[in-house]
Amino acid sequence: MKRLLLLAFLLPIAAQAQTPSLPPGPKIAITTITQAVPVSPQYFRVEVPYYKEKMPKWSSGRIEIKSSTAAEMNVNPADVLRLVRQGQADIGGAPLATVSGDVPFLEVADLAGLNPTLEQARRVMRAVSASANQELERFGIRIIGSYVFPGNVLFCRQPMKSFADLKGRKVRTFGPSLGDLVVEVGGQPVSIAFGEVYSALERGTVDCAVTGTQSANATKWYEVTTHMYLLPLAWATSAYYANVKWWNSLSPEVRDFIARSFEMIEEEQWQLARDSYQEGIDCNAGRKEGCKTSTLVTKNPLVAVEPTEQDKAALKSILAKTVIPNWVKRCGARCGEQFNTVVAPLAGVRYEPR
Repeated sequence: MKRLLLLAFLLPIAAQAQTPSLPPGPKIAITTITQAVPVSPQYFRVEVPYYKEKMPKWSSGRIEIKSSTAAEMNVNPADVLRLVRQGQADIGGAPLATVSGDVPFLEVADLAGLNPTLEQARRVMRAVSASANQELERFGIRIIGSYVFPGNVLFCRQPMKSFADLKGRKVRTFGPSLGDLVVEVGGQPVSIAFGEVYSALERGTVDCAVTGTQSANATKWYEVTTHMYLLPLAWATSAYYANVKWWNSLSPEVRDFIARSFEMIEEEQWQLARDSYQEGIDCNAGRKEGCKTSTLVTKNPLVAVEPTEQDKAALKSILAKTVIPNWVKRCGARCGEQFNTVVAPLAGVRYEPR
């Protein structure tokens, strides 16, 4: 019992010791553009408390962060890397697949069907981070942290029981590999900025769309869809990108402070995704007992459809036969070699040149 009491006493001290700090000094203004919309839990639950309260407090008032989302700045999340590169933001945040048009290698961490679990998604992200930063160096950008969303599943305006029901349907996707998957099952991929998807579903511009279970709840997709198909296709694995020129202009102690702060943000983001996947399902489906922090849908709750074993097998097959080879075509042969060296041991699937 004494040992347990000692551990209980030491844990808060250990946590406090890990909190970054800065001595008094000149103020540092930081501009961020992270997350697609301000109602994203990843933004208002995790990031905003750090930007507005914790980091200013821990830095003795030196750190001042002007934060905004893509929607608030009227920009497309796909342009975040360019905004950071141009110095319009010191730090940006966006899914790797969303910005992979500029750097195709980035898509490797979240290829459609690659990561059946959140745990594997994080192992893959950690494994590819060094290579990703090598690719980003030529753009004057570096990754300083990662985050993720609850499992990204299909939300549809019409009933859906399997991939076969996507034939002929227009499906909003993000990133090329999800588009490859949709094409393979007979659908038509459509690229639409996240903040515009609600309207597209409402008008019928698209029939289905892919996002995280809680993200769909936060943006009220339950008002414009009827079914969610519970097979995670991706996790929208994302990164925080810093402008290298700006980063290198900071003193070592300030860089260390920011890096350690974003390590803490990263941990909270991954934990949020871990906690939120099932809750997003429960809230959207009107299950009160499992809906604690998001909006409980009581009027026309969504139908939660469990995936078929055939679709689970098809997802893995499409990954190996279509998704990975198509990505290598976009990225280059060396990317296939890197995949087999870094990712294949974790994922259990290899790139096989045709």
